[in-house]
Amino acid sequence: MSEKTSQKRRGIQSVTIGMRVLEAVASMKGPATLTAISQRAELSASQTHRYLSSLIEAGMLRQSNKSGTYDLDAGAIRLGLTALSRMDTFANADAYIRRLVDTTQRTCLVAVMGDAGPTVVRWYSGSPPVLTSLGIGSVLPLMRSATGRVFFSFGDSAEMDRQLQLLRLTDPAGAPLNAKAMRQKIRAQKLETLSGDLIPGLRAAAAPVFDLQGNLKLVVTLIAGAAFPVSEDEAAQTELLQHCRDLTESLGGQWPD
Repeated sequence: MSEKTSQKRRGIQSVTIGMRVLEAVASMKGPATLTAISQRAELSASQTHRYLSSLIEAGMLRQSNKSGTYDLDAGAIRLGLTALSRMDTFANADAYIRRLVDTTQRTCLVAVMGDAGPTVVRWYSGSPPVLTSLGIGSVLPLMRSATGRVFFSFGDSAEMDRQLQLLRLTDPAGAPLNAKAMRQKIRAQKLETLSGDLIPGLRAAAAPVFDLQGNLKLVVTLIAGAAFPVSEDEAAQTELLQHCRDLTESLGGQWPD
C-alpha cells in the first residue's frame, strides 16, 4: 500500500470516529462527561478527548467552563435543523413501511390526526390484500379502532380527553369505561391490538411514530384477515414496533423508554 493511500484511509477513519463521538454526545439526554462519552463511543478517554477538541474547534460541540461537560453547539444544531427542513416525512416513512409490508406480508395503513379524527393518508396492500371499505381518506373512530386508541394514548392529552367527553355524550356505547387504564396500558406497550371491533373478521395492530419534540407524528397499523394465522400475530407486532422505532429515529425523534 502506498503512503498516500494509507494517509487517505487514516483520514476517512478519522471522520468515521469523529462522527461516532458526535453521535455519542447527541444520544445523551444532556451535557455529558468525558468518561460517559468515551464509554458510549467505545473509545479510550484520551482518544475521545482528542476528537472532542476537534469537534469543539469545528463549532459542533462546546464545553462548559464550570462543569467541564460537553454538549452540542450551534454547528451541530444548524446541521440537524437543515436536515430536518429537507426531510419529507411521508417519503421517508414510505421505505420503512414498504419493508414492514414485505416482511409481514400484511396490509398496512398510515394515519394522521385530521380535523375529523384519525385519517388514513397512506395505504399499502399486503399479500393477499385485505378487502375492506377502508382506504385513503377514511376517518377511523377514536375508541373503536386500534389506530384511534393509539392517537388517544399518545396525542395531546387535553384534546383527547375533550374528544372522549364528547364521545360519551354522543355515543356512550363507543366510549370505554376505563379510558385512563387503557391509555396507561397502550403507553406502556407502545401498541394496541383489536380484533373485529371495527370490521368483523379483521385484526389490527397499531403503533406510534414520534417527531423531534417527542410529539405523536403518525400511527402505523397492520391489518390481517383470516388468511393470516393468529399464531403469527405476535411476530408481526414485533416487526411493527421495530419499524416504528426505526422510523421515529430516522425522523430525528426519540422512542420513549
